[in-house]
Amino acid sequence: MDHSVKLLKELTDVNGIAGYEMQVKSLMRDYIEPVSDSIVEDKLGGIFGKRNARNGQHSIMISGHMDEVGFIVTKIDKDGYIFFNTVGGWWNQVMLSQKVTITTDDGKEIRGIIGSKPPHVLSAEERKQPIDIKQMFIDIGVNSKEEAEKAGVELGNMVTPYSEFEVLANDKYLTAKAFDNRYGCALAIDVLNQLKDDQIDIDLYSGATVQEEVGLRGAKVAANTVKPDLAIAVDVGIAYDTPGMSGQTSDSKLGGGPLVIMMDATSIAHQGFRQHIKEVANKHHIDVQWDTTPGGGTDAGSIHVANEGIPTITIGVPLRYMHSNVSVLNVDDYNHSVKLVTEIVRSLNDDVYNQMMW
Repeated sequence: MDHSVKLLKELTDVNGIAGYEMQVKSLMRDYIEPVSDSIVEDKLGGIFGKRNARNGQHSIMISGHMDEVGFIVTKIDKDGYIFFNTVGGWWNQVMLSQKVTITTDDGKEIRGIIGSKPPHVLSAEERKQPIDIKQMFIDIGVNSKEEAEKAGVELGNMVTPYSEFEVLANDKYLTAKAFDNRYGCALAIDVLNQLKDDQIDIDLYSGATVQEEVGLRGAKVAANTVKPDLAIAVDVGIAYDTPGMSGQTSDSKLGGGPLVIMMDATSIAHQGFRQHIKEVANKHHIDVQWDTTPGGGTDAGSIHVANEGIPTITIGVPLRYMHSNVSVLNVDDYNHSVKLVTEIVRSLNDDVYNQMMW
């Protein structure tokens, strides 16, 4: 299996919603420690590998986020059905009849199914109405609350989407849960790998935050801990290349190259940094898709207003079917985004930094 594909598989196979990122962090540590001069952690859970500059007074933070969207257990009824709250943004129509994994406090994984009524019993009116998330439940195959508890299920347990990582018909296309945002975790690791033998002229912190999906919380803590002079939030963006999406607000598509987000609902890209990235992409012949995401945000929203202000931009890849059990990513977009961010880091020094500021 290709290195990039293997890394993305390992990271998406791991389970970790906001506040429960421990398994993801452990895997991140295994990957970044061997290619870092030191490890920097914040008290909320973020982790970064640091590479020291040969020369230069400035620093850059490359930041993915470890958490995926999911649920937590809030109730077990007398018949053993499990009710939950969402953690992160969900659309109810992608949830019914999907498999999930409940992770118990001792690490046991229990498969469950979000139940649904068969169409045979639905009235004509019911067929028109999406079911409210509050009415949904998880069936783990027991017949009582006592049996569910004996299996290890407790209130507060993490619930994650279940989906097998697969290579699709065109082997450039991959499907998995949690590309949002294990993609960013993988990129942070691979940038450190690409630079492990380089002498760089800016201190590099490359890693991932926690709790992005519930309000960009971990990014605020990470930025206050690292105190970088520049930052790149690494996250997925929306692909508009599917039926019903084409021709809307963007032309971003799988296979079109990395996304550079000029503006979203939480931040506006630093213009000096944006111009420099454009120059780097042109110099290294990397096709870039310039995009806006007016209805969403990334960790850039918290990072750019931390401390005294941090010039920040978001770089990512387009992703189909975001915030569902299945999402689709193009591995060429991934590899080109790694190359873009790596070349950005290589290009930076004190003079370049000063030229970008205004």
